Amino acid sequence: MDDVDAVQSDLKLINQWSDDASEQMKIVTDTEFFADIATDPDSANKGATAGRISAAFNLGATGAPVSLTKSNILDYIVDLGTVLDEANVPENGRWVVLPAWAAGMIKKSDLKDASITGDSTSVMRNGRLGVIDRFTLYSSNLLYSVVDESSTCFHIMAGHNDAITWASQMTKMETLRAESTFGDIVRGLNVYGYETLKPEALALLYATKGTV
Repeated sequence: MDDVDAVQSDLKLINQWSDDASEQMKIVTDTEFFADIATDPDSANKGATAGRISAAFNLGATGAPVSLTKSNILDYIVDLGTVLDEANVPENGRWVVLPAWAAGMIKKSDLKDASITGDSTSVMRNGRLGVIDRFTLYSSNLLYSVVDESSTCFHIMAGHNDAITWASQMTKMETLRAESTFGDIVRGLNVYGYETLKPEALALLYATKGTV
């Protein structure tokens, strides 16, 4: 926070910059987190023969990702739910994290008709994905992705709250005088960590964006 800016501005710039720093830290930690857990789901909960009991669900595999469109994305979410059912994962506390383009497909799917979902307002109106087949749906631009035979493929994660543990804390904040100018530097130490505790409570959909 430059001393001159502090005098000339009637806004609390340091608060705005602190908020931005918090968002930038979230991007770094979430990116690392999604990349690390992409390989953690149990082998029965991913791949072309997913399903602990039936092995009947194609959730995509390296070299053969599934192609998601607004016509089939709901089917694949239901398949993820069935795969977790076969792993005896509790129904309450389930979630799915989708890339932004996949979240857009859901808004364009049949769920845009509020009469189908029983909601008072269409997802086209409020932008909320809500709950589908017992999953609370989230959208993130930070899901792990790879280039597979010229296609960008995303590791779409689904699971239960008990699958993963996460801890994060700002352990220290301090203000320093800048060396190269007249101003203050505020810095903080964010300590965080995570661990997959129950791989059987995680499922992976390996998918690319379809064109239809």
